[in-house]
Amino acid sequence: MCLFAILRWFINAVLLMIITYLVPGVEITSFFTALVVALVLGLVNAVIRPLIIILTLPINILTLGLFTLIINAFMFWLVSDIVKGFTITNFWSAFFAALIYALVSMFISSMDRSEPTVKVIK
Repeated sequence: MCLFAILRWFINAVLLMIITYLVPGVEITSFFTALVVALVLGLVNAVIRPLIIILTLPINILTLGLFTLIINAFMFWLVSDIVKGFTITNFWSAFFAALIYALVSMFISSMDRSEPTVKVIK
């Protein structure tokens, strides 16, 4: 399980480097910076994002959860303010980068087979 977490962190850093080529307005200076961004983004998504989602729950319910995409973009933009060497020029760059990052990260997380499976004994 720990090995898969390290591999996921490395893949997310590679994904961030790929996003810089796909989304104009997103720049990362080095792969080390991408590793730091992946780590900080994970921490921000684990600590700050749930609080923001709870605070914006009424608007999130009204938009049927689509406001979460806006929250993800702002979390991405927040990390660009925290980590030097990672810049995002405008909101739409943050939005599309966060969308790509979330979709691919969700796919990577679905590949984790470390959860125990239930076996039926006959």
